[in-house]
Amino acid sequence: MAILHRGLWVGMALLASFMAPACGPEAPAGSEPEVGELESGESGLEAGQSPLPPLNREALRQAIANLPNDEVTGALVRVSGADGHWLGTSGVADIHTGAPISTDARFRIGSMTKVFTATVVLQLVAEGRVDLDRPVQHYLPGLLPDGVFKPITVRQLLNYTHGLPGVPVPQKDPEWFFENRYHRFSPRELVALALPAGPRFDPGQQQEYGNIGYIVAGLLIEKVTGRPYGEEVRARILRPLHLRDTSVPGNDVTIPGPHARGYEIVPPTEEGCPDGATAYRERCLVDVTEASQSVPWAAGEMISTTADLDRFLVALFQGRLLPRAQLEEMFTVPDVSDVSGERASFAAGLGRFVVNGITFWGKSGDRHGYNNGMGATRDLRRRLVFSVNTLRMGQEQPRIAVRIIAAAVSEPSQP
Repeated sequence: MAILHRGLWVGMALLASFMAPACGPEAPAGSEPEVGELESGESGLEAGQSPLPPLNREALRQAIANLPNDEVTGALVRVSGADGHWLGTSGVADIHTGAPISTDARFRIGSMTKVFTATVVLQLVAEGRVDLDRPVQHYLPGLLPDGVFKPITVRQLLNYTHGLPGVPVPQKDPEWFFENRYHRFSPRELVALALPAGPRFDPGQQQEYGNIGYIVAGLLIEKVTGRPYGEEVRARILRPLHLRDTSVPGNDVTIPGPHARGYEIVPPTEEGCPDGATAYRERCLVDVTEASQSVPWAAGEMISTTADLDRFLVALFQGRLLPRAQLEEMFTVPDVSDVSGERASFAAGLGRFVVNGITFWGKSGDRHGYNNGMGATRDLRRRLVFSVNTLRMGQEQPRIAVRIIAAAVSEPSQP
């Protein structure tokens, strides 16, 4: 649940006490997934972890108040767990109509897709069809040039210690995005674009977050099963859990069902907003809701809702999708440093992050118009899923996302 992958959670300590000054709307929570004993028997209170404070509904209301603002047009937040549930929205779903955001709105989940992809790979491991310690080159011969890339295990692929170079596609550059928003890249094309840079480091020696490992993981799923990775996600996760509002879009550039529109700020011209942009709150906004998601593919293309993602987290953490041994891979962070010198924080699919002394396991996602996060304590007693409609994809961390995470574990004010 690392918005902008890691930076948001690292920066939480600096902004945890900053809240908006007024209340946002609250909606009644819908049906919640049943939470029982974790199959692993793990307690969510990890070594040195602070006890969970009561659910602070007032802080959550304040965290999403006064939208739209200069950073986002709207927000949707779901908090669930042992202390009750809270579901709230703020802002607008459409700047032209001013319609409010629906509590069942769908959104592009971005890199939270990686958790689904990792789950499918680990299911294949449990079935004996994939070996975590066997090189990826065994399953995908010829994909990584011999003599250039050392053997990379499947485990290293999933926990970002593979050392593969990133895909050199500037998808966060608005100019590039608008020129290529409907272009369809193939996964192998993306890998081929990345490989000429050569390895970043020897496999297993460091951790570097990125999409390339999960693009290769998607190809691995397809090679082993003989089916598109999206079909495996649907058959193994979406249909068994009845995640009816979650989808793998493939070539579809639209978002089906109710959803908030996504927008990107563009600079004005001397005459005003450029063609295709709308003047809104002294900004020029372009609707970016419809776009190809082929660049992130198995690393970031999916669509979902807060309710479906919460249900997915519950099933995953309870061991209903993976046997114990494979589930533990999602909670096992390699004992290495990342490329910035900090200790590694990612396992297979999930990341480990500490907020106000509470350890969360989860993931974030960032696509044009959508910035989201999901995470939970290991025992599922506090779970958070949110989406904010950011106006600057990948350019800066939305402060509202920081406030939402802080509010989910903040101490209620004393009367």
